[in-house]
Amino acid sequence: MKTQKILVIGAGGQLGSELVQGLWKLYGKENVFATDIKDPQGILSQGNFEILDVLKQKHLFEFIQKNKITQVYHLAAVLSATGEKNPKFAWHLNMDGLVHVLDAAVEFKLDKVYWPSSIAAFGPTTPKHNTPQDTIMDPTTIYGITKLAGERWCDWYFRNKGVDVRSLRYPGLIGYKTKPGGGTTDYAVDIFFKALTEKKFECFLKPDTYLPMMYMDDAVKATLDLMEAPAAKVKTRSSYNISAMSFSPSEIAGEIKKHIPEFTISYNPDFRQAIADSWPKSIDDSRARQDWGWRHQFGLAEMTKEILKHLPALLAQEA
Repeated sequence: MKTQKILVIGAGGQLGSELVQGLWKLYGKENVFATDIKDPQGILSQGNFEILDVLKQKHLFEFIQKNKITQVYHLAAVLSATGEKNPKFAWHLNMDGLVHVLDAAVEFKLDKVYWPSSIAAFGPTTPKHNTPQDTIMDPTTIYGITKLAGERWCDWYFRNKGVDVRSLRYPGLIGYKTKPGGGTTDYAVDIFFKALTEKKFECFLKPDTYLPMMYMDDAVKATLDLMEAPAAKVKTRSSYNISAMSFSPSEIAGEIKKHIPEFTISYNPDFRQAIADSWPKSIDDSRARQDWGWRHQFGLAEMTKEILKHLPALLAQEA
């Protein structure tokens, strides 16, 4: 077997830094190239890291050729709440970046490409409960519009150009190793930081706003499980529904109070409430479970316990 050389674009984000560590374990640090438009933070500086802007196609192609890249994980994107403030740049980065990567896959005959979609690709007339794999998709945010368009690009490049491109529709991703990055579901990340540092949190969503969520360890596992699956088992080339749990702000606050009794939460809904209301409350991911054996490991109680166990040490390092 040839040595796999992995390029991760947008490695400095919430998912990227943890995915890079998972790839180190699979392929060795020397074979994983983490890139971003900012200097590396924390653990990323311990491996191969270079500045790379995916919008500069010539530089991207040169990087892939020079380092004999065989797989690309393309994570660079403007997220939901941030994208509403600068929609044209969100479209530019999210669309042109993806097409540059897909063109590179054709040009250099890459083995595989990974690109993340999102529950933001659904919309207000999508069935809210147990949202099916194949259903109405009418996103209302520019982020969601780019995710739906990106899914169609991926499927098109698979059917017309033979690119082995794979994708997951992530729910809200919750981790503690990087700070919130401008997503609507990021309240469920910020709440842990505030619970430990201030013992209180003001939520920008209503207390009963249910959204599908996933702990970061499960998100990394799902991504690597999909990418390591035999191509014949990957039957959906737009993007797979993926899920682990659904909860509301009041429920996660209640779970935190079991560990930090003095913690309090207040609610001040803003423009992100409308974004959340347009998204599903729960996801049917049976296709992923059937096709390539997806199984999640963390529910709300397990995730809360895990984050509150590990986050204080990270906060102490920053102090």
